[in-house]
Amino acid sequence: MLWTQASFGSPAPSPAFDKLVDDFFDFHFTHHPTEGTAAGFHQYDAKLEDLSTVSLQAEAAGLKQFLQKFQALDKSQFSATAAGDFDFLTGAIQSRLLDLENIQMWRKDPDSYTGIASNSVFVIMRRNFAPQAERLRSVIAREKAIPALFAAARHNLQDPPRVYTEVALQQLPDVIAFFRKDVPAAFSEVKDPQLLAEFKASNNAVVVALQKYEDFLEDDLLPISHGDFRIGEENFRKKLLYDEMVDIPLDKLLAIGYADLHRNQQRLKEVAAQIDPKRSVQQVLAGLQKDHPAPGKLLQTFRDTLGSLTQFIAQKDIVTIPSQVPPIVEETPPFERALTTASMDTPGAYETKATEALFNVTLPDPRWKPAKIEEWMQSFNRGTIISTAIHEVYPGHYLQFLWVQEAPSKTRKLFYCTSNAEGWAHYTEQMMLDEGYGNGDPKLRLGQIIDALLRDARFIAGIEMHTGKKTLEQAREFFIQQGYQVAPVAEEESRRGTSDPTYLYYTLGKLQILKLREDYRRKRGDAFSLHQFHDEFMRQGSVPMSIIRKAMLGDDGPTL
Repeated sequence: MLWTQASFGSPAPSPAFDKLVDDFFDFHFTHHPTEGTAAGFHQYDAKLEDLSTVSLQAEAAGLKQFLQKFQALDKSQFSATAAGDFDFLTGAIQSRLLDLENIQMWRKDPDSYTGIASNSVFVIMRRNFAPQAERLRSVIAREKAIPALFAAARHNLQDPPRVYTEVALQQLPDVIAFFRKDVPAAFSEVKDPQLLAEFKASNNAVVVALQKYEDFLEDDLLPISHGDFRIGEENFRKKLLYDEMVDIPLDKLLAIGYADLHRNQQRLKEVAAQIDPKRSVQQVLAGLQKDHPAPGKLLQTFRDTLGSLTQFIAQKDIVTIPSQVPPIVEETPPFERALTTASMDTPGAYETKATEALFNVTLPDPRWKPAKIEEWMQSFNRGTIISTAIHEVYPGHYLQFLWVQEAPSKTRKLFYCTSNAEGWAHYTEQMMLDEGYGNGDPKLRLGQIIDALLRDARFIAGIEMHTGKKTLEQAREFFIQQGYQVAPVAEEESRRGTSDPTYLYYTLGKLQILKLREDYRRKRGDAFSLHQFHDEFMRQGSVPMSIIRKAMLGDDGPTL
C-alpha cells in the first residue's frame, strides 16, 4: 500500500503527552544548551552547560520526575507515533540517568569538558544564522562561563582511566589553537571596538583556563589516572536497551558480530583474488590505496561522485530524494581540520535561517612534506571516496537529514537513535553496490568490505573490552589482525572504544535493516519495491528499529 497518515496509527491527538514532550525538551535544552543551538533554538545561544555537582543533581532529579510523569500517562490511548515516541523518550531519559548515576563519564573523562567548551563555540561559528556581531555576543557569553566549566572538571574528575587523560592531553593543543586562531578569524567582519575588546578579554580568559587545565591534567591528574574504563556487562546491557531498544544477551550479540566478521573476511579474500590472485590481501589493499586523485582535484572528484550517485539512485528507483539541492562540497574550515577528514554538516530541524548543508573534506596541508601528503591522500583512494560519499551524503546521512523535515513528531525531529542513523549510512554502502553502482568493480567492493570489517571489529571490541574479555592492547591487535586495519587506525579505534562502548551500532543497525528488508519483502511478496521500503523506512524518523518494525510490519518480532 502507499503510505498514508494511517501508517503511523490513528491521528487522534494526545494533548497531555504533547505538552509533556514540550516541557521535557525545554528542560533538556536548559541543561544541554549547545544541543539547543544546534537544533535551531537560539534562545539557548548565550548559555553553557553547567557540570557542577548541584546542576548534575538537579538534572537527575528532573529526569526522574519526567520519567514518572510519562509513565503515569495511559499509553494505550496514544496514536502509533506517540506510542513509539513514548518508548523512545523514556529510553533516552533512562539512558541519561544511567550515565549520570552509574557510568558517570563526568567523573572519568577529562576530554568531555574540553569538548563541551570547543563545541559550544563551534556551533555558533559554523552557521550564519545571525549577523556576526550578534553571534559573537553569544560566543562571549559562553566563553565567560568556560572557566567555571573547568573548575567543575577539577572538582568532578576522580581516578579516570589513564587512556582518557592521555586522549584529553593529546586533544588540548588543538583546542587551545582553535580558540587562539580560529575563533577570532571566524568573526573578522565585526568592527565594533567595544565588542571586540570584550571578546578579546573573554577569549584570552578561555585560553588561560585551557592552559591551566592542561597543566592540571599533566601534573596532577595523569599520575593518579588508574581508573577502569570498562562499564561492565550490566551497564552495557542497559545502555543497549535504553539507547537502541535492543535486549539481546551479550553472548548472542557477540556470536552475531563474529559471524558477520567471518563472512566479510571470506568475502574480502574472494574479492582480493579477483583483483590479483597472485598477491596477498594486504598487497592488494596497498595497491588500492595508491589509486587516488591529486589533492587539487579531490573536491571536484567528490562533486562528480555525488552527481553520479544521484543519477544512479534515480535510474534504479532506489529512494526518494526530497530536495534536489545538493550539499555544498567545500574544504573543511580551518577551525575544524583537527577534528575530521570528511563530515556532513546539516542544520538542525528547527533552523530557519542557515539552512544550507555542507559536505566538508579536509585537504592535505600544502606545507606538508610530499610523503605526508601522499599518506593523507591514500585515505581518499577511489574506494574510500565512493564509500564516504555514499555514507555521508547519498543516500546516507544527508538524505536522512532531508527526510527529517517530514518526521511525524517533535521527538523524531530532535532525537535520533544511533543504530538507526549510522546503521542506515553503513547499510547504504553495501546496498548501493549490491544494486549495481560501480558496475561490479571489485576495487569498490574491496573498499566497502574493508569498511564493513572496521565496523565488525568495533562491534566485537566494544563488547569484549567493556566486559573484561579484551585489554586495550588486545583490541588494538584485533583491529589489525582480524579487521585488516592499518596500525594508526587500529590505535585510534581501540582508544575510541574505551569511551564509546556501544560503537557496535554501525553493524547492529545495518544487520537490523537487512533483516527488516527481508521480512518486509516476504510480507509484500511480488508487490515488494525497494523504493517503497526505503521511503517507508525514512518516514518513520530515526527511531529504534523495534519501533520501525512495528510501524512497517505490525509486529513485535525480533530485530535480529
